[in-house]
Amino acid sequence: MYRFVLTRQWVCLTLIALALIPAMIKLGFWQFHRHEHRVAQNELIARNLYGKPVPVTELTSPGHTVPRADYWRAVTATGTYDAAHEVVVRRRTNNDDKVGFHVITPLVLNDGRVVLVNRGWVAGGDDARAYPPVPAAPKGEVTVTGRLKADETSGDSGIRDRKGLPDRQVMLINSTQQAQYTGRTVLGGYLELTAPVPANGSPEPVGDPDHDSIGAHMAYAIQWWMFTAGVPVGWVILVRREKRDRAEAAAKASSESVPASA
Repeated sequence: MYRFVLTRQWVCLTLIALALIPAMIKLGFWQFHRHEHRVAQNELIARNLYGKPVPVTELTSPGHTVPRADYWRAVTATGTYDAAHEVVVRRRTNNDDKVGFHVITPLVLNDGRVVLVNRGWVAGGDDARAYPPVPAAPKGEVTVTGRLKADETSGDSGIRDRKGLPDRQVMLINSTQQAQYTGRTVLGGYLELTAPVPANGSPEPVGDPDHDSIGAHMAYAIQWWMFTAGVPVGWVILVRREKRDRAEAAAKASSESVPASA
């Protein structure tokens, strides 16, 4: 009665169904692991953002690669801004998704070493290749607080560090590059300024990283697993429908053959 499942058509359909089951299970776990990663990332960001600030020199040094565990750690630094070696980073957006520049000003510490400070976002002028209007950094000794970030690289960011850029404009925030530019010893990574906030609101402070949303990865995982369960159920439904259709076709053929034989 079910011999039709041994036909070429049904064997192919069954093999496809058997291949889909592990594939969709794997896709479900892929989305589940992405959900777990996002939750862990949110916990790391929240823990580091709201932790007690520590001196930046306790977490990084020249040539140091900031590990992910230290991303967004609250740090402090005291020194004097080196406005002469300030640069801007092209194609950066603010909280309203407007494209402009990030302002990177070296802060010379008391021991002569430098930490790069991202003072925030500014809009560009009429000429995209011209240096944008940037409020002057505070003069004299200052103490700043910010979030520790790792050096940006083309591999990590996907941004190409192009040559031939206008003077004092860069594509990436990178301590090694800025050490060559300033001729000073620069600590690895950089500091994303959170305090003091400019009185006139410019440069516009970089917003906190998102650490509340978890995305729809768990929903996608459940969806894939439901599809997995649906494959054998659908196969059974198709088999039963095929059996019914064949039975009806056989009955109809039998009923039509009676008059002919008479």
